[in-house]
Amino acid sequence: MKIISWNVNGLRANIGKEFHSHIESLSPDVVCLQETKAQDDQVAQALSPMTGWHIYSNSAEKKGYSGVAILSKTEPLSVSRDIGIAEHDTEGRVITAEYQNFFLVNVYVPNSGEGLKRLSYRSDWDKAFAGYLSKLKKKKPIIVTGDFNVAHKAIDLARPKENYNKTSGYTQTEIDGMDGLLNVGLLDAYRHLYPEKVQYTFWSVRFGARAKNVGWRIDYFLVDSKLEKSLAASQIHDQLMGSDHCPIELTLND
Repeated sequence: MKIISWNVNGLRANIGKEFHSHIESLSPDVVCLQETKAQDDQVAQALSPMTGWHIYSNSAEKKGYSGVAILSKTEPLSVSRDIGIAEHDTEGRVITAEYQNFFLVNVYVPNSGEGLKRLSYRSDWDKAFAGYLSKLKKKKPIIVTGDFNVAHKAIDLARPKENYNKTSGYTQTEIDGMDGLLNVGLLDAYRHLYPEKVQYTFWSVRFGARAKNVGWRIDYFLVDSKLEKSLAASQIHDQLMGSDHCPIELTLND
């Protein structure tokens, strides 16, 4: 089974940037999208040319903001939205699809924002999300993917010293939050397979960061440790354009 995850930074804008051909070339079984910036009906309309997919989305109450979607060739056993906590369930950040052998959780983790103004909320959110995953994991193994808005280790961003505890996405609070998610019993698939490999999934649109490869790895597949033997490959498609993020890929053996 091949799963693609991609923060598209606005689905309707991305549709005009060879989105369909990129997805076709990757040939996935499931696609998880983050930051659709669209309401459910707009997601359905934007993806209507993509035949042969079951499409599910979760949109923010605020229009043009956040939002996640799952496209699946096989119809999931069930689909649920959000994490069941009112203060965290208005921004369309989580959608979960149940398959025979696992739950697939697609997440767009809150950004701590300019000046770290949402860092405290982000910390609360991380703890709540870890609790949600922990409960889900008791039912069957889980795979969690999406934009986690944190570089977990120094190897995961181009300029760790300059950014540590100063920039959203690389504060100790956010790193601790990621530790909390992994401590639920999850593996960072890419880092598990490639401990020393340097590749990024996000580049600022400023200062020609992508051309210089001054990037961050903030998009992940976190895989239940029970599925470790099924973990076949994890790739970062950093050559594919269309967003300030690139697609990432997970392949599981049966």
